[in-house]
This record gives sequence, structure tokens and C-alpha cells, in this order.
Amino acid sequence: MGLQNLSKILDKYESQLGSLNTEQFDRLKGLPFYNWQNPQDIRTLNHVIGLPQKNGKSYPLFDYEKLVFDTLQNHKHVWIKKATGLGITEFMLRYVAWLCFSRSQIASSQMCIVTGPRIELAITLIDRIKRFFLSHDVTRKISFDTKETVIELNGVHIEAYPSHHLDAMRGLANVSFIYLDEADFFPPGQQQDARDVSERYIAKSNPWIVMVSTPNAPDGCLRG
Repeated sequence: MGLQNLSKILDKYESQLGSLNTEQFDRLKGLPFYNWQNPQDIRTLNHVIGLPQKNGKSYPLFDYEKLVFDTLQNHKHVWIKKATGLGITEFMLRYVAWLCFSRSQIASSQMCIVTGPRIELAITLIDRIKRFFLSHDVTRKISFDTKETVIELNGVHIEAYPSHHLDAMRGLANVSFIYLDEADFFPPGQQQDARDVSERYIAKSNPWIVMVSTPNAPDGCLRG
């Protein structure tokens, strides 16, 4: 098969894939995040992509997660000092995904997830977002052809960056959300660099900046 014919086949496949994803994504637009007053309401994004699971069992979203949700609805710069095992990382990844389908004004923007210094952490968090749309009956036809640290959701570019490699996160055109995961465990110099890079976007595009971590060292970024 000639290269020209192969290129045409790939272009056709990508076009079909894009149309399929658009159709599936359209079903997610405008859905509420979750209904805490009626947890059985299945017309929410969290039900469509599947409720959070632990040890193979699905769980509803809890009252403390409603507190986090309400806070993020009213404040754009949030620090969360948490206990381990509360599922806040899972919650934040779901919230990021929901914003892509609920806020038309963030279309064509960039979202940044900052992890610890190992690239495997960045890959893992993006993979967790992709799995929201691969494992449930309603969304199982969605496919992704981006690299391991990137996902595109409804026109929003989400990328995870290891804390020791933030140069690529500088100078982005339209950042709408920055999530720093387990930031108190970044090496001290990288904690400050992550804050500096993130907070410079406040004047440029005023994104959400959400720092979440279990406490680590007494002199860490969550001190006070």
C-alpha cells in the first residue's frame, strides 16, 4: 500500500473518530455534576461516567465533597489540606472533566495538572480521566489518540506536568484551570516553582488554582 493511500485511510479514520467522539460528548454537555439532594438521580455527569469505586464497589459522593464543590463554585483560588483516603484526587479529576462540558467559556482553553517529579504520576492521572470515558456503557465508544500526558475534552486541552519539568507550562495562551496534586510532597524548590508558574496566570487569564495535598513536612507548602 502506498504512503499516499495510507495517509488517506488514516485521515478518514481520524475524521470518523472525531465525529463519533463529538456525538458522545454532546450527551455530556449541560449535565449537572451530581445531585446531593437526590443521589439516585442518574441525570448527572457522575452517573453517566460511573460513580467512584473502591475495591470494586461504587459509592455516592459524600457531604464533604459537596463542600469542596460549593467552594470551587464560589472561589477560584483554593488550598485543600486533606486526610489520606478521602478520594479528593478522584473528585478533582471528575470536576475538571465536568467543567469541560458545563462551561462554554472555557472552550479552547488549557488546563494544567501538576504532579510530583515522576512522569509516571502525570501519566497515571491523565489515564484516570480517560478511563471515565472508556468504561461506562454510555461513553464506551469514545476514543483518545493523544499522548499519555494529554487529553482533549470538548475542545479543552488538559495536560499533566511533572513538578521538575514546568518549563512547558509557561507561556500558555489561555489557561482556565491549574490543579496541583499532593503539592506538599514536591521537593521544596519545586513547590515554590509550581506556585510561581501557576500564580503568574492570575493576571493573564485568572484560572482556578487548586492546590490539594495530604500534609507532609512542617515547612511544606501547606504550612499555616
